[in-house]
Amino acid sequence: MRVVLAPDSFKGSITAADAANALADGWRATDPSAEILTRPMADGGEGTLAAFATAIPNSTRMPITVTGPHGRPVEASWLLLPPADDAPTGTAIVELASTSGIELLGSDLLPLDAHSLGFGQAIAAALAHGAPENRVSRLVLGIGSSASTDGGTGMLTALGARFADTKGRTIPLGNRGLETVAAADLTGLQPPPPGGVRVLSDVTNPLLGTLGSAAIFGPQKGLSTAAVPSSNTRLARLAKMLPADPGTSGAGAAGGVGFGLLAWGARLVPGAAEVAELINLREALTQASVVVTGEGSFDGQSAAGKAPTHVAALAAELGVPVVLVAGRIAPDADTSAFAAHVSLTAVAGDGRAARANPRRWLRQVGATLAEKFN
Repeated sequence: MRVVLAPDSFKGSITAADAANALADGWRATDPSAEILTRPMADGGEGTLAAFATAIPNSTRMPITVTGPHGRPVEASWLLLPPADDAPTGTAIVELASTSGIELLGSDLLPLDAHSLGFGQAIAAALAHGAPENRVSRLVLGIGSSASTDGGTGMLTALGARFADTKGRTIPLGNRGLETVAAADLTGLQPPPPGGVRVLSDVTNPLLGTLGSAAIFGPQKGLSTAAVPSSNTRLARLAKMLPADPGTSGAGAAGGVGFGLLAWGARLVPGAAEVAELINLREALTQASVVVTGEGSFDGQSAAGKAPTHVAALAAELGVPVVLVAGRIAPDADTSAFAAHVSLTAVAGDGRAARANPRRWLRQVGATLAEKFN
C-alpha cells in the first residue's frame, strides 16, 4: 500500500504539513506497513513555505525580521531550495502570509493603513543572499492571505521604488497613503532575478471595479462597504502610474500586490498547479494506491483552482483513487471527483470541536481510511 497525503492547509486551524503528518500518524497506527509519502499542498496562501519545506529535501529556512502589516517587527523566514537544472543557484520561496498576512493582525484589522512592506523586505533579503556569483536565480512568491489593500506599494517600496505626493514627499504606507500619490519613481527598483519571478495565486480578480481588490477582498480585511469606492479610487490613481494592466487576471490578488508584481515584471500563475509541479506531485502519484487531499472548507468555489480539485484531476489522469478530507463540506460542494469524502465537522460532532483539535480528528480519519483501503 502506497499512500500519498497531499492536503492544503486548514486555514486558521492547521498547516498543510501538520495536517499531512496527522493523517500519516493515524494511517500508520492502523497499517504500519504502508509506504506513506507526505506532499502537503498550497495555492500561494498560508502554509506555502511549510509545504515546500516538507516536500523538497535539503531546503533551508532563512530567518529574517521584517516590518509587519501593522508596522511592528515580525519574525519570519524565506525558504532556499537546492539548485536544480532550471535554477542552478537555487530558488527562493517567499510567502506573503507570514510577512504581511492578515493573521498577523489578529482582531486588530487596519483596512486603510496595513501594508505589504514586510513582504518586499523578505524578497529583498532573498535577492541579496549569497555572493554575487551565487545569488538566487529564481523567485517563487505566494501571495495569499494579505492584510492590506495597498496595491503592492509597500512591497515595491522595500525593493527600491518611491511613491510621492505633489510636493515630492514620500506618501504614507497603506491604501490611505494612495490618496495623495502623484508620482512613482521606479529608477531604484531592484531587477528581478535572471530566472524570473513566478507568483502563486488562486485569485483571478482584476485590480479595479466591482470584481476588484477593494470591492471583493476589502471587506475581509475590515473595509466597510461605504469605504470601498474611495479605496478603489485610490488604487485607480496608482494604476495610472505603474507599467502594468490593472485588468490583468490576478492583478487584484493580495490587495493589489499582484498588480505591483506585474509592474515589476513577474508572472502570475495558478498556485496549486505550480506547487504540484515544483514538489513533483505527479511523480509521487505514479505508483500510489490512494491519495488523500483536503482543505479547511470545501465548497462550491473549490473547483476554481483550489488545491484539492487540482490533486483530484491529477490523480484521475493517473487512475489513482482520491479521498477528500475537509474541515467542513458545504452543501453546494461538488464531491463527484472523489472516491470518498470526510468532514471533520461531522467526525468531531460540530465545527468548533473540529477547529479546536484538528490533529486529533485528522489522526482518527487517517486510521479509518487505512481500514477502508487496506
